[in-house]
Amino acid sequence: MAEPTILMLATYGMEIVECGGALAKNARAGGRSEAAVLLARDAARPQIEAASDVLGVRVRFLGFASGTITPDLPSKKLLVRVIREVRPDIVICQDPEHSFEDLDPDRRQAMILYLEALALASRDFALEEMTPLAAHPIPTIYYMTPLRPNCLVNVADVWDLKEKAMSQLRSQMAFSAQVLRQKLGGPAVRTIVGDPATHGDDAGLGTELHRQMDRAFHMYHGMLTHGSFAFAEPYRRQDKFHFERLIV
Repeated sequence: MAEPTILMLATYGMEIVECGGALAKNARAGGRSEAAVLLARDAARPQIEAASDVLGVRVRFLGFASGTITPDLPSKKLLVRVIREVRPDIVICQDPEHSFEDLDPDRRQAMILYLEALALASRDFALEEMTPLAAHPIPTIYYMTPLRPNCLVNVADVWDLKEKAMSQLRSQMAFSAQVLRQKLGGPAVRTIVGDPATHGDDAGLGTELHRQMDRAFHMYHGMLTHGSFAFAEPYRRQDKFHFERLIV
């Protein structure tokens, strides 16, 4: 059986790295890993491309503007075209439940847009405008970082790639450092990373903060909850698993 084509629907771009273990393992096995990013500032695009290159992911930018995402007709057509061009076997996107409570802007509307586009791509919607593209059946959908995961991906063997890819997102790392310094306070940041000055600028500090958070998060979903993996990416697969027989 051929390795699958995975399409990551990313609102901001960092999701590519957050799901980087699954994407990198698929690419390493000979599958196709692609990503479509709704929102990315011009200055951040080279960083997202660099992170994607580390993981073996082909990325495209869809050019939406912050605060304007809505599941309107032009937006649906744009996403449907991407899905029909890529023809993914698997789509990864944010968890609907998580997106509803996430106070990052645009995530709620983006989630509706993703699911509407996946449904419409499988039907005769706008086919006459997209010749020679054909309808594409709804792929298997996995939701990233869900509140209630039902499957885990072992990412210990690609952990170095995830960390290297994250370090490419310097503007995001600097933003995280500024937010966490304000939210947690200096003493808490020092407890997590030691002397902040040893990590250089805000991008360096943010990279170290993310490294510590990522290790804790992936170890929690792996070995620290009696799992079989040292580091695990959690996902929620939509719909039931279908087995010919029970698996270990």
